[in-house]
Amino acid sequence: MLKTAIVTDSTAYLPKNVRERLNIHMIPLQVTFGLESFEEEQELTVDEFYRKSAVELPKTSQPPIGEFVNLFKRLALDYDEIVTIHLSSGISGTFAGAIQAGEMTENAKVYAFDSEISCAMQGFYAVKAAEMADQGAGATEILRELETMKKSLRGYFMVEDLKHLQRGGRLSGAQALVGGMLQIKPILHFDETKIVPFEKVRTRKKAMNRMVSLLEDDVQSGGQFKAAIIHANREEDALQWKKELEKQFSSVEFEISYFGPVIGVHLGEGSMGLGWVKK
Repeated sequence: MLKTAIVTDSTAYLPKNVRERLNIHMIPLQVTFGLESFEEEQELTVDEFYRKSAVELPKTSQPPIGEFVNLFKRLALDYDEIVTIHLSSGISGTFAGAIQAGEMTENAKVYAFDSEISCAMQGFYAVKAAEMADQGAGATEILRELETMKKSLRGYFMVEDLKHLQRGGRLSGAQALVGGMLQIKPILHFDETKIVPFEKVRTRKKAMNRMVSLLEDDVQSGGQFKAAIIHANREEDALQWKKELEKQFSSVEFEISYFGPVIGVHLGEGSMGLGWVKK
């Protein structure tokens, strides 16, 4: 029987105990403040990141290809196949780096999967892949299941302040200015691997309610769902939201996740997201 290793990157924001329990290997992206670089999820906590970024806006970078090569070579000693799951290829070169490193790996076949999204929703794919690998599924079967998941997987988020997206080249200056004046909270999502506006909503509360109504539409079509509430340094808001949502949706299993440093740089503190997938 083939043995399959599962790899993802730090932007899945999977808690360490989950990664260890499911044997998911993680490759970190990097955040740079001035001349100092930190590996996300390893050398920089989320709290530290939001504290530091209030003073200075950092830059982000994908993992050096050598990191991938080293990890894949190490895994190739014990595994026949490697499934490596990454944040959307439209916002980072991480997926492309994984493919390149895979071509340089001998003794194990590397299969790269573009989640076309990020954060907890990327984590949904990694967890599913790891559970299947643990049951003895091979890479081909795992990838087929991930493609099926893609059909029901959704993720929406709202930003508190448009300036981060504007600085990251995601929005034009005029849009950011008008948005700020009118208190517009755009709801964003991933479309064709890129972050694009989904709808413009006037207030934070309306934006959050709109995300809930999108979840409701899917839940009404039937089936059991798993969902993640994602916050950028707003844990109490997330816990409160989870309580409300659990009352409203008995057939949905909710968890709380966060926008860590690399994604937080682009969205800014105070952002909230909601993502889900059919079980």
